[in-house]
Amino acid sequence: MTATSRNAFSFPMLVSGFIAVLVGYSSTAALIFQAAQAAGASPEQIGGWLSMLGIGMGLASFGLSVWTRMPILAAWSTPGAALLATSVQGLTLNEVVGVFVATNALIVLSGVTGLFARLMNHIPQSLAAAMLAGILLRFGIGTFTGLQGNFALCGSMCLVWLLSRRWLPRYAIILALIAGVLVAVGQQAIHFPPHALTLSMPEFIM
Repeated sequence: MTATSRNAFSFPMLVSGFIAVLVGYSSTAALIFQAAQAAGASPEQIGGWLSMLGIGMGLASFGLSVWTRMPILAAWSTPGAALLATSVQGLTLNEVVGVFVATNALIVLSGVTGLFARLMNHIPQSLAAAMLAGILLRFGIGTFTGLQGNFALCGSMCLVWLLSRRWLPRYAIILALIAGVLVAVGQQAIHFPPHALTLSMPEFIM
C-alpha cells in the first residue's frame, strides 16, 4: 500500500466521512419522518421513503465521487426539509408527495441552469443566514425542550458536545452520539424490534 493510499484511509478521514454520512442522513431522515407523519403516512410508507432516500443518496454520492474523482456527498437540503416538514400540516399524503416532487424539480432546475449561483450573487449573506436561522430555530429550541423530558440524556449529550468542541472538535458529534447511546442503554430506552430486519419497499402514491 502506497503512502497516498494509506493517507486516504487514515482514521481521522474515516471518522470525518462517517460523521458526514451520519449527520447528512440522520438529520434529513428525522425531518422527512416528521413530514411523512404530519401527512398521515403509514409506518410502511415511511420506511419505503427512508429506504429510497438512503439508496438514492448513496448511489449519487458514489457515482459523483467516481466520476469527478473528488469526495462528493449528496444529501437533501436540511433547511429545505425542515421548511417542508413544518409546512405540510393539513395536506393529504398525495399532496405532500406532489410538493416534494415539485421541490426536487426546482432544485434540479436551479442547479442545471446556474440560477441558484446567480441569485446568491445578489442576496446578502446575512439575509441568507437569517432565513436559515429562522427555518431551523424551532428545531434548535426543541433541544432545550428535550431537557425537560429527559434531562440525563439531553444534558449529557450537550455537555459532551460542548467539552468536545473545546478539546476534540473533530470528534464532537460522534462523542455526543456515543454518550447519548450509553445513557439510553443505561435507561433501558433502546428496544430492538422482535422481527427480522427487512428492506422496506416503496409504495406508489399518485
